[in-house]
Amino acid sequence: MTSYHDAWDLQRRLVAEIASGQSPETLLLLEHPHTYTIGRRGGHEHLLASTEELRDRGAVVVETDRGGDITYHGPGQLVGYPLLDLRRRTGGDVHLYLRLLEEALIRVLAEYGLPGEREPEYTGVWCEGAKVAAIGVRVSRGITMHGFAFNIETDMSYFHLIVPCGIHGRRVTSLKQLLGRALPMPDVLEAVERNLAEVFGLPIGRPAITR
Repeated sequence: MTSYHDAWDLQRRLVAEIASGQSPETLLLLEHPHTYTIGRRGGHEHLLASTEELRDRGAVVVETDRGGDITYHGPGQLVGYPLLDLRRRTGGDVHLYLRLLEEALIRVLAEYGLPGEREPEYTGVWCEGAKVAAIGVRVSRGITMHGFAFNIETDMSYFHLIVPCGIHGRRVTSLKQLLGRALPMPDVLEAVERNLAEVFGLPIGRPAITR
């Protein structure tokens, strides 16, 4: 389990090293403790919990520099931070990069017999009308930061304390809810890593993982 701030600091250090040619492109796959993050679009009004409720649930709130609104990170959720040279991978096209992230996760869902979908108005991955993966990114020095949050066996009650991604009236779900059974996180992690590597044409090595 890696704190959000520790992962953010690691990303910033690696971005600088990748941009200067000191480190290769990297994929970080990890889990965070209970954390609500607010993106550059804001989202304070979509935090429904009081300070006392957050304390009782063991959750913290972090204002971050990724795109998007408020979302939740926590145990049982696979968070992916691809740190890639966007100029090499998509010619600098951020929108194409977002679509490729979605494609990789849609392929993962397909491996479990689930129909992953895009919503024209929203970035992210949906299944059976509910959002199963949120995406929010930033590009610094031409290198991608932040990434996606894929609900595997997440405690979905934490989403009740926010309007997820600022989207009213839409459900969020998890792979466990969709399949009706739990899945070993290492199996899902392997599928995510493999599909990201295939979509981006990368020989991504073993990710940095902290449980």
